[in-house]
Amino acid sequence: MRDIAEQVAAWENGTTVARLSSDERQRVYIPLYQSHLPKLDEEGVVNYDQNRGTVERTELANQFDKYLDISEGVDAVTDDKLEDEHDRPWALYYLGISAFGTLLLGGVAVGLPFVGTLSAIAVGGFVVAAFTLVTLAQTFTERNE
Repeated sequence: MRDIAEQVAAWENGTTVARLSSDERQRVYIPLYQSHLPKLDEEGVVNYDQNRGTVERTELANQFDKYLDISEGVDAVTDDKLEDEHDRPWALYYLGISAFGTLLLGGVAVGLPFVGTLSAIAVGGFVVAAFTLVTLAQTFTERNE
């Protein structure tokens, strides 16, 4: 139980177990001891012996592995790291469409060569169509995963 509390405290405080203060350990240990672990035991996710301070995973816990980073030696998953090779950075696609649409519209407004020949309605139509295609692709991809 102590090992779990220390590792969670280190993750929550962005530090290592060795650098944790006593207060940082206590802020995690108490809720784990009094609430979280008894509830997980009650639901059959872990076997928790409060008297001995031991915690063991059950078969039910395996269902949660796909939602948790259980890799050994990995302290945290960063936002810019994709969880697997099939994930796509959808937010970047939307940002790219927005930036490109803004540049096109700016080019139309100032009359740049080639772009200046387009109408604002044509640029708007292009942006809406691009957003629609990316949204459909995202929906289709996520449903098939």
